[in-house]
Amino acid sequence: MRLPRRKFLHLAAGGAALALAPRSARAETYPARPVHIIVGFPPGAASDINGRLIGDWLSQRLNQQFIVDNRPGAGSNVGTEAAAHAPPDGYTLLLVTPPNAINASLYDNLNFNFLRDIAPVASIMRTPMVMEVNAALPIKTVSEFIAYAKANPGKLNFASSGNGTGSHVAAELFKFMTGVDIVHVPYRGPAQALTDLISGRVQVMFDVLTSSIAHIRAGEVRAIAVTTAARSAALPDVPTVADTVPGYESSGWAGVGAPANTPADIIATLNGAIGAGLADAKVQSSLADLGAAPAPMTAAEFGKFLADETEKWAKVVKFANIKLG
Repeated sequence: MRLPRRKFLHLAAGGAALALAPRSARAETYPARPVHIIVGFPPGAASDINGRLIGDWLSQRLNQQFIVDNRPGAGSNVGTEAAAHAPPDGYTLLLVTPPNAINASLYDNLNFNFLRDIAPVASIMRTPMVMEVNAALPIKTVSEFIAYAKANPGKLNFASSGNGTGSHVAAELFKFMTGVDIVHVPYRGPAQALTDLISGRVQVMFDVLTSSIAHIRAGEVRAIAVTTAARSAALPDVPTVADTVPGYESSGWAGVGAPANTPADIIATLNGAIGAGLADAKVQSSLADLGAAPAPMTAAEFGKFLADETEKWAKVVKFANIKLG
């Protein structure tokens, strides 16, 4: 059937207008379908909890499902690679955590470049780590620990959750900045490491506060410092490492990234929505329950933070000659 010329021209003009409009239409309707947040760790891990917390908020705020997609493996590299190679359309996001910054120099031959292939979207939270010692050790301050370690080189062991983990590199940064000689004992996770710290098989550990605070409050281990630049509200009487070692800082953190070249308007939408969540009392309360504090940033500020973290841990990995396997 042939269309009348006038109707044909009308339809053609409408089609041309639609062809010119997709970018603005996408910006007005994003998100128009469910969004996946890739988390490079299994369900129940701290990163998974953070991903679900911000995913629930975004689902409510933007009236669309934000679904956590767990892709564990290779210290979060499996999930990061999947995000780096996803279409840059805002429908695949990545929960970004310290291993992303550490792995950039820890692993050879990655199939992605973290800073190049993942665009910063928004920071979510920061959480302290705590420098803690076996309760029987006659040490109550960082200065006492440094003096004891220098008087007994190679005789103190520090536990970690495994080679190249946050607990490992935090201790190596301490070694780098103080010159102490303490010996690394890697474990398969924080639970085993804490068990041996409590029993005295190892003497010191840098651990995320959330997994250690119950043992600290029970007197099973002694917290001598927190690793953030400021004291923690959860342990207000515990000083910072930086009080004794100026410039020391190591913390847990989380944020959101997206495949490089994701449109700026989509990143702005997500950053604004996440910022609103971090100002919400219920979200703040949920973060406090995890021992964390909101850490809102613009996308540009978060990008600089990621670059600084990646550079810092590259120096530590090189200093400590950290190898996997």
